Amino acid sequence: MRGIRGAITVKKNERHEILRFTEKLLDKIISENNIDRDEIVSIIFTATSDLNKVYPAVAARKMGFTDVPLMCYQELSIEGSLERCIRIMLYINRDCKHAELNHIYLEKAKELRPDLVDNKG
Repeated sequence: MRGIRGAITVKKNERHEILRFTEKLLDKIISENNIDRDEIVSIIFTATSDLNKVYPAVAARKMGFTDVPLMCYQELSIEGSLERCIRIMLYINRDCKHAELNHIYLEKAKELRPDLVDNKG
């Protein structure tokens, strides 16, 4: 089993915005890692406390992930941390090296892991 990370920021605390950007991130994680839906074990979503209009997991359900376990948590509120940020930890059943996985950071979340960001996002 392997875990793939990703994060994205949204401009506004609005339902549509949270869902749209969560879908964008999840879609990019799946496509950049050539993930077959049957490989997905579970997905954990976190959101900063300034995003409270909708659970990010709703976006995954709307994308058809109805048989995948999903959980949402509130990110720790750390002074000076990135605002309006959604993070994903997607677990897959795959036998591969960690270096073969692409962790995806989009929008202002690129600041979180500049070592992992290339110009894909």
